[in-house]
Amino acid sequence: MEAIGQSDAFLQFQERLSKVARIDRPVLIIGERGTGKELAAARLHYLSPRWQGPFATLNCAALTSTLLDSELFGHEAGAFTGAVSRRKGRFESADGGTLFLDEIANLSMEAQEKILRVAEYGTFDRVGGGTPVDVNVRLIGATNADLPSRAKEGKFKEDLLDRLSFEVLTVPPLRERRGDVELLAGHFATRMAVSLGLEERPGFSDEAMQALVRHCWPGNVRELRNVVERAVYRAEGETVTEVAFDPFSSPFRPSDAGTSPLRPAENAPAGPQRQADLDIPLAEAVLRVEESYLRTALERSRHNQKQAAALLGLTYHQFRGLYRRLNRTH
Repeated sequence: MEAIGQSDAFLQFQERLSKVARIDRPVLIIGERGTGKELAAARLHYLSPRWQGPFATLNCAALTSTLLDSELFGHEAGAFTGAVSRRKGRFESADGGTLFLDEIANLSMEAQEKILRVAEYGTFDRVGGGTPVDVNVRLIGATNADLPSRAKEGKFKEDLLDRLSFEVLTVPPLRERRGDVELLAGHFATRMAVSLGLEERPGFSDEAMQALVRHCWPGNVRELRNVVERAVYRAEGETVTEVAFDPFSSPFRPSDAGTSPLRPAENAPAGPQRQADLDIPLAEAVLRVEESYLRTALERSRHNQKQAAALLGLTYHQFRGLYRRLNRTH
């Protein structure tokens, strides 16, 4: 995933990152999934005075607390069954460089205590060892959790939070990066076209690009990359006209009960209706319903407008009129 963008939010984040990269202090990177926290950590390292040193990474959510100790601090031969020789941990491997701890909120309290000791004193013991090991490591942590709240709940050590939060960088979500969706979509489409051996990159129809821009992107840049690359490989011709946000979408998709998710709802008797909210003018309420129906139909039809029209019980020309009218309201 590349650090590409031109929005004010993106450029301001990169400016703050570049400024703190020069300061040899711990940094916390906060951001939603798919925003590129590991990419930001790597950029911090390579813009720092430690850029010639190692850049070691560890996903703290991927290991049990027992294995995490060995991964972080290494072990001596015979420390446990299967430990036939001495092994360096990530702290030792990052000596003179940077250690990036992803999903740091998942650390056990015991592991947090040990990391705090290394952060404060630069020393630790390997698993099964009694001789202190000295290291010089810059720590970068990342999470999508609210660490101050977890600290208040007793789930994260306040002393470690204080130690790591010399600077806290919050990666802006894609929905707040105005103009970057179009830029990134073009980049990912070009890269996919090269992978497919295409002579030219397919363009996006106006409807397809509007769909990309209007999507809320809960998976951020990672989700955008998948959606765009999928659209390019599925495209027939020189233009991408259909965008599938949900790769699982299918009229044959099984539900948890093993039946079609649509038919029980279609055959079920009408339940109690929600009382109308008279604080909202009728015209605005109708507009919201129309937008919801239109958006759902487009998602189910993978943005094939003729299929979406059929789902709504409209002719194609009626659908186009509704689509244009709703677009004019924004």
